[in-house]
Amino acid sequence: MNRTRALLLLALSLVLLGGGLAAWTQTSGGRTEIQDVRFTGDDGRQLSGLLYVPDGVSAANPAPGVLAVHGYINSRETQDAFAIEFARRGHVVLALDQQGHGNSAPPAFAHGFGGPAALAYLRSLDIVDKDNIGLEGHSMGGWTVLAAAQAMPDAYRSMILVGSSPGAPFAAEADTSWPRNVLNIYGTWEEFSPLMYAVDDPGDANASAKMKALFGTAETVEEGRLYGSVADGTARKLLRPVNTHPGLHADPRVVAASADWFAATLDGGRPAAGQTWWLKELGTFAAFVGGVLFLFPFGRLLLATPYFAPLRRSVPRPRGVRPGPAWWATAAVATAIPAVTYFWLQNRTTALLPVSGWFPQEITTGVMGWAVGNAVISLVLLLVWHYRANRTATLADYGLHTRGLGRAVVFAATVTGGLYLLLAFSDWAFKTDFRLWILQLHLMDALHFRIFLTYLLPFTFFFVVLGVVLHGQLRGAERSLRRDLALNVGVLVTGIAVLVVADYLPLLAGGTLAIPGQPLLIIIAMQFVPLLAVVALVSTYFYRLTGSVLPGAFVNAVFITWDLTAGTATQHPVDAWGGATGLVRVGLPVLAGAVLLVLAVRRLRGPREAVERETV
Repeated sequence: MNRTRALLLLALSLVLLGGGLAAWTQTSGGRTEIQDVRFTGDDGRQLSGLLYVPDGVSAANPAPGVLAVHGYINSRETQDAFAIEFARRGHVVLALDQQGHGNSAPPAFAHGFGGPAALAYLRSLDIVDKDNIGLEGHSMGGWTVLAAAQAMPDAYRSMILVGSSPGAPFAAEADTSWPRNVLNIYGTWEEFSPLMYAVDDPGDANASAKMKALFGTAETVEEGRLYGSVADGTARKLLRPVNTHPGLHADPRVVAASADWFAATLDGGRPAAGQTWWLKELGTFAAFVGGVLFLFPFGRLLLATPYFAPLRRSVPRPRGVRPGPAWWATAAVATAIPAVTYFWLQNRTTALLPVSGWFPQEITTGVMGWAVGNAVISLVLLLVWHYRANRTATLADYGLHTRGLGRAVVFAATVTGGLYLLLAFSDWAFKTDFRLWILQLHLMDALHFRIFLTYLLPFTFFFVVLGVVLHGQLRGAERSLRRDLALNVGVLVTGIAVLVVADYLPLLAGGTLAIPGQPLLIIIAMQFVPLLAVVALVSTYFYRLTGSVLPGAFVNAVFITWDLTAGTATQHPVDAWGGATGLVRVGLPVLAGAVLLVLAVRRLRGPREAVERETV
């Protein structure tokens, strides 16, 4: 128990120290004020942003302003590197949550992605020099600032497009007269070249018709050359850093070039040496690790309390596939299924279940379909193996204990609730979340909680089946906890990791992605490498403590559903509850799932009790 308390102390220390480091960095050691702002969008719905106000800035001493916007399915915090460095150089920065992202109300894609309203809000601040405003956007954030520039063509002086392109929805085709003073940053390993510049190979982007039109030349655009004039607003410059699409917003060279561009095209500001934003990334990553680590000792301490103690049972004797070639073959199938079905199941699901009030998030819906599809495939294979080779095994042998089901649900809610409180504390004390690069864990508002409830049951089904496969079918011999953890992490992570590497190798070698047409989903797949490692650790740890797959499965279901629904875009214009209609949308799936669960428990209990009586 002393080791458990020491681990808990370590977890809390990482959250506190990481959050403190992140807060110190983003405020430039107290010289920048961070404000969580809300304002009204063009449709009357709320938009959200983080406002960075450097010291010395006031209505009497206004500073240049910058609107910084993240890409699709990200949030305002993803722009930290740019926002921190712009603010260090004396700019007032509004890091926007695009419409339908983060704390901005849905739907995504609407009203210029929220760009025009955000620019209007930035200009309304008396601390901003309205004659010196810059626009910066990554990916779809580039389209957002282009939409703002199109709606208010005289409201800004220069622009930075990072991994983006002109000509997107809500933005006119570009030429040398529009938009004004553009730095175009485009990675040499860009995954979205067919979408952005209508070329398959990102190396051909410099010679694309769209790039030539933007730079006003008939020749291939030269990197680093200044085209046009800053004074008359026709300045153009191209930077081709060696990086991928998501890598651009955490690239020191990109951040430095962006700061230099605004220094050259906006009046005001101040010089600043070096870059410090990476310290915030380090801090929020430490907090993320601390938050995940917190689940284990906190859960173990809960299981020592009188209420949760009945969940602790001895681990059943191994009844799975015995060690040897058969085990490795089974493990290979288990790790290959998610990778083989990754694109197909997600695309089929979003085609069959388009965005609606029932399932308002396209990305989460696709991942849900992938998870449920994998659960069904795994369950069928498990049943075939069971009836052919393991017929005498009981539910308890597979870690399915139906008694204490409600207590296991409460346990999962309490464990993840503790993590949620840690995140809420970090948001309150430091104005930071838990994150690293594109991996992020957000707080949920009422809308996200309502969406979370609609997706929770399908993900719960997946994690229960996954637990049975890991701790029933693939547990054929006694193993140490450390070996069990390592093997289960390998089973869950290897397939997706191999998929990501295989898809990216041709691109990194100077070509294109191996699987064309799926750049967004492969970027999303990167997040599942660490997330599935966490899933394996949680599932294995709590199985060894309780002898049941359910507590760990329920913790994973809540954690992953929360992570997905709070961290992606909402495409349907749903309200938090939407009156009676919203209650029905949430209530019916929950009620139906509860009824099916009760019926399944009653059905499965009978055969188990019969086996137990026969044994006695």
